[in-house]
Amino acid sequence: MEIDLTDSPSATSVSTPTDGGLHLHKRRRTDDPASDRDDLSSRTDPEGDDSHIHHPPLNGGSASNNNSGTESTRTTVVLSEPPQWQRVIEKAVKAIVSIRFSQVSAFDTEGPETSEASGFIVDAERGLILTNRHVACAGPFVGEAVCHDHEEVDVFPVYRDPVHDFGFLKFDPSKIKYMEVTSIPLVPEMAKVGIDIRVVGNDAGEKLSILSGSISRLDRNAPEYGDLTYNDFNTFYLQAASSTSGGSSGSPVIDINGNAVALQAGGSLKAATDFFLPLDRVRRALTFIQEGKPVARGTIQTQFLYRPFDETRRLGLSQETEALVRASFPEEIGMLVAETVLPKGPASSFLEEGDILVSINGELITKFVPLEDCLDRNVGKEIEILAERGGEQRKVKVTVQDLHSITPDRYVEIGGSKLNNLSYQLARSFCVPVSGVYVSEPSGMFRFDGPDRGWIISSIDNQAIHNLDDFIEVMQTIPDRERIPVVYYSIGDVHTTSVAVVQVERHWSRFRLAVRNDQTGLWDFTNLGAPLPPKPIVPSTVKFLELDESLGPAKELFSCMVKVSYYMPCRIDGFPKSRKYGAGLVVDAERGLIVISRNIVPFAMGDLSITIADSIIVPGKVVYLHPTHNFAIISYNPKDVGGTPIQSAKISPINLVQGHQVSLVAFNHNQRPICLRTVVTDITSVTIPHNGTPRFRGINLDAITLDTPLAQQCSSGVLADSEGRVQGLWLSYLGERNNSGRDNEYYLGLHISTIMPVLQPMQEGLYPKLRNLNIEVMPVQMAQARHMGLTDVWVKKVEEANPSRHHIFMVRRTETGSVSASILQELDLILSINGKVITRMYELDVQYDATELDIVVLRKKVEVKLTVPTEPISGQGTNRLVIWAGAMMHEPHKAVLQQSKTLPSRVYVSARSKGSPSYMYGMVPTMWITHINGTPTPDLDSLLIAVKKCQDNSYVRVKAMSFDMVPTVLSIKTNMHYWPTAEMVRDDNEESGWRKVVDAPAVTAANGESSTTAEEDMDETVAVNVDGEEVDMEDDNAGN
Repeated sequence: MEIDLTDSPSATSVSTPTDGGLHLHKRRRTDDPASDRDDLSSRTDPEGDDSHIHHPPLNGGSASNNNSGTESTRTTVVLSEPPQWQRVIEKAVKAIVSIRFSQVSAFDTEGPETSEASGFIVDAERGLILTNRHVACAGPFVGEAVCHDHEEVDVFPVYRDPVHDFGFLKFDPSKIKYMEVTSIPLVPEMAKVGIDIRVVGNDAGEKLSILSGSISRLDRNAPEYGDLTYNDFNTFYLQAASSTSGGSSGSPVIDINGNAVALQAGGSLKAATDFFLPLDRVRRALTFIQEGKPVARGTIQTQFLYRPFDETRRLGLSQETEALVRASFPEEIGMLVAETVLPKGPASSFLEEGDILVSINGELITKFVPLEDCLDRNVGKEIEILAERGGEQRKVKVTVQDLHSITPDRYVEIGGSKLNNLSYQLARSFCVPVSGVYVSEPSGMFRFDGPDRGWIISSIDNQAIHNLDDFIEVMQTIPDRERIPVVYYSIGDVHTTSVAVVQVERHWSRFRLAVRNDQTGLWDFTNLGAPLPPKPIVPSTVKFLELDESLGPAKELFSCMVKVSYYMPCRIDGFPKSRKYGAGLVVDAERGLIVISRNIVPFAMGDLSITIADSIIVPGKVVYLHPTHNFAIISYNPKDVGGTPIQSAKISPINLVQGHQVSLVAFNHNQRPICLRTVVTDITSVTIPHNGTPRFRGINLDAITLDTPLAQQCSSGVLADSEGRVQGLWLSYLGERNNSGRDNEYYLGLHISTIMPVLQPMQEGLYPKLRNLNIEVMPVQMAQARHMGLTDVWVKKVEEANPSRHHIFMVRRTETGSVSASILQELDLILSINGKVITRMYELDVQYDATELDIVVLRKKVEVKLTVPTEPISGQGTNRLVIWAGAMMHEPHKAVLQQSKTLPSRVYVSARSKGSPSYMYGMVPTMWITHINGTPTPDLDSLLIAVKKCQDNSYVRVKAMSFDMVPTVLSIKTNMHYWPTAEMVRDDNEESGWRKVVDAPAVTAANGESSTTAEEDMDETVAVNVDGEEVDMEDDNAGN
């Protein structure tokens, strides 16, 4: 059987909405396969446009077009401007900055990301920059501003509005040495319909773009960008035709006098229409910040929309009220109508959707600015609201709530997940109470079934969870590795409640609280305590299912089969998943040995859970990972299963051949047992296509296929003879990533004899010591081999050696750096090994015990006799991991050595965390790191020594080589507060199987002092979890 040998492209295309919509104008990476969000919106924009967030790319995506990451392209769009506009713009550009930033962690509505945007200085003396809220980030922020003369300064948020799309960043004006620091005044009252404006900022990645337009509306309702993302409300937006695009978020909208009359925020993809935030409330907030006062914000948890009089009349507006409003405001054409009143909010007992707001405290209110002014002035006080409902006036008293109190400013990290109190932002979008704990990063222990986002936790271990404090208190009492029920629901479906049994994970990642600090711009971390030790396992005795006798002896094999769940806290070796499920076969019940596919257990860092008889769950550990064949040996403690009658599978001495009848004993896609008789349709050498980003794949195998479509519904099982003895394993093989971004899997059989060289030493209490040629071979049929120089003599020898299959093997790949690579060559035809013609893959097993092999090859039509040494192979897989700047690095694993022709370094970038310095400045998976600040880094030890010398919050010059052998130099700014250096080493004496190196390299801060205490440093090294959305595994440009 021949599986396509042609590698499928691994590049993941980034789609652009074709149906139009609205977008925020920040630029986001597109080297990330997930950089364009799914359209989650079921809401429609109040003005009739569909919602979408669009993020063009940030510099630093792929190795081929990335430079140091510290310079932006300086391109000024020169317009034929009148002299007055030219003078205005020349003055304004000195106050406009390009902002490069990352939200380093998932929080509230946003995940970790790296973007570019714009901003402008509004207070040169205090160093205050105005930009959008979605730029200042609701969560942890790291960034810098680049001035017009390309000076760079660090910035941090000092305020982001709870609702409106603006925020302020702070910088040190003394750090700008070569340019006069100027500011742009805020004059919101100058925004008028028809005036000419210029939007000046970082548009579409240009350092400076100037786009002209004119204001067409002042009373547009706030645009909707989607359900599970940030949306502004309770404000008007200005509308204009200026056709800005990604990166212009935060640009000033300037009038002919050089004043900022609005703030660029978003736009429509359907037309050249842009939306600007008015500056009334922005100017108020700036005044408070300049005076060192808190910015008071009030709410009654009600969203209002502006509706014209014809609509309000249909809602029941009385003629008397309309006449009063028109008389008081002759130019008024509408009023504010309650659109959403949140349950259990301050106004929930008094207002309803459709109520028309008339006045507050006796003052007629028809616009958002006086509405918000009234609320902000009366935080904690009672106000009197007059509203009309169906023509009847209703006067009610409502207490104004502090808006900041329902805007989360802290989150918890635990088990690879991030959680925060449900925000007013999200609650308003779905009209639910502002209560509960929201899973902002649904990964690790809180990765539930169903949609990827939107989960709210109701209870943990049967204890109600109302807020983050409840969550912390409950989790502090639960031991590590305990299995507990978690009740949750989706914010988009409050009618359905779900429950999941999760395993507490406190041994891989941190349990800590992050709290926003607007004085420093950092989020301060507090360790929430050491985990309680796991409870001792209490052995249990259970029974296996009793199946019908008609299934024959093979049904007894179900007492030899277990279900396996594997959670991987840190995705390494290019493996694309963090959690895998499958079935394993118990091959030695006395020692607790199980054989399972390496598509289920790809490497040794993780938590194994073994389910026996669908009743009890016991922990397991990885014992052996075969480097070339698709199987691993895992184990459990036989004492943990009590008297459960689990059996060792009986192994058949008879190899399967084409036409044999076998029983397929497996679990189907519903995890139900199946047992049926079928026929072996073929046994042939196959080549699993490799992925662009290297990851383990089975090689050098004779694959078994079956004459039943049901086999393709079963990812794990065994093939048995009529006596119930195992003749083969039925396994899932991980293949290449296809054009749609999905990973292909192949379901094939493997001879049971393949595992015996590993199993037999283990049954004798020994660790397997095997040797290997470190080559990959593929079959070549006689017709092709003849044209490559194969003589009739050898053809006859092949026919005699294997009457049923006439082929020989060709060396497809040699392993980079191996001894055999210097002797054997790719495309060599292997004629014999130690005098024996090789026509079956299992005949290569002679390599396991030999220190060298005599091999005859056909090379360029010439027979060559070679003596090829073998090398010892390890069954441990990747056994050391270094995390620096958010990148996961280890020695090149087997697949890398197989796919790469050269080895620039033994420091290989396997993955990177989104929002990290490595992600922000262009370090991509599949790179090799060759130098740090000019110091060679040939291995992990030298890397650790080199990065130890790097100061915190400073640029590090990283020389790297792409997988396609393109050299590049990156400038990566370290941030030890969020991204400390850590090291993990495999150690079977540790409970988790890995040792956390507590004496990780100390990193000095810019002032020369240690950036963390020894105790904090110890805690930081535990943080290896980069699961879920936060990890990027694929380099779209990786070579094949």
